[in-house]
Amino acid sequence: MRAIAVVNQKGGCGKTTTVVSLGGCLSEEGHRVLVIDMDPQAHSTIGLGLDPDLLDENLYEVLAEGESSAAKLDEIVVSVAPNLDVAPSGVILSALEQKLAAEGAAGRTERLARALDLAPEPYEFILIDCPPNVGILTFNALRAATEVVVPLETSYFAMHGVTKLLETIGLLEERIGHDLRLRILPTLFDGRTRFAKRALAEIRETYKDLVFDTVIRQNVRLREAAQRGVPISRLDKRCYGFVDYMSLALEILFDRPEEVAEETPSLETSASAETSPPLRPSEEKGVVFTYRNLDAREVQLAGDFNNWIPDRDVETRQNPDGTWEKVVRLGPGVYQYQYYIDGSWEADPSNPRRVEGPAGRVNSVLIIN
Repeated sequence: MRAIAVVNQKGGCGKTTTVVSLGGCLSEEGHRVLVIDMDPQAHSTIGLGLDPDLLDENLYEVLAEGESSAAKLDEIVVSVAPNLDVAPSGVILSALEQKLAAEGAAGRTERLARALDLAPEPYEFILIDCPPNVGILTFNALRAATEVVVPLETSYFAMHGVTKLLETIGLLEERIGHDLRLRILPTLFDGRTRFAKRALAEIRETYKDLVFDTVIRQNVRLREAAQRGVPISRLDKRCYGFVDYMSLALEILFDRPEEVAEETPSLETSASAETSPPLRPSEEKGVVFTYRNLDAREVQLAGDFNNWIPDRDVETRQNPDGTWEKVVRLGPGVYQYQYYIDGSWEADPSNPRRVEGPAGRVNSVLIIN
């Protein structure tokens, strides 16, 4: 089980959108996901189609009482879609922070971690939506988590606040001896402006390997999904919002903690014996895409790595047995691509990893660690 806290003390940076959209995409990939809404504003609860005012119980009943009298987490969990559950919040959760602070309750930052330890459901991912402050509720989330995602708006003002947050997380790790794997997710990116491009470049330069390769672009369909109370994966699989969050989901799936990553087969070793692997690393030439078609007159390669211009910056090798090899220099990241064969687009038949692209075509997905 991977428990991921989505944290930033700045509001409006995409925390709830990330929790709901990422949860929807991971569940679409067949993984059991539990969203835990630790924000008294209950935006994740609402974003998954529930009215907090109509619920009899929420996280308050799990976290407010002592261990012996508290409700169990599974008693308040609501299923909202296949493979996707939510532990809802409500405005009463704002009283929990005051209650625990006033009582000086022992283990007050351990309440959520204990509740997760007792949860019977075999969830593969726990996504925790935190309030826009670093208080007891957020500390509960950080104590229960193994990983932290910090959504960071691509602006200079946002960068100033996140530095203080990273210091706070580091202090928590030091005091309680709890290691957290931290990543930064650029959000609300508007590629039409030089300002956003400069801000993104500075974020990558400042935080380097902590930054996801995925960038979440501004997309009105994400706001529409929140309004309708569904993840973007259930609203529109052709929009940029879905493409970006599915890319994030795939990056998280393939960028696992070391003790888990060793169990994940590479794309090459997972290919069947009868089928040529869709790609293989080449020390001198980057990545080699392999496609076999005896009848094709021309096979070209296009993707987001070359602005979807067939064979731009691509080296081609054609073998007598009908095998076409396309060589591209690519760094670590998540890429979408297709073959352009005699004037027709085609996904890679040897690569089962696919998403529906914004143009309506089904794109193959390549992940390079």
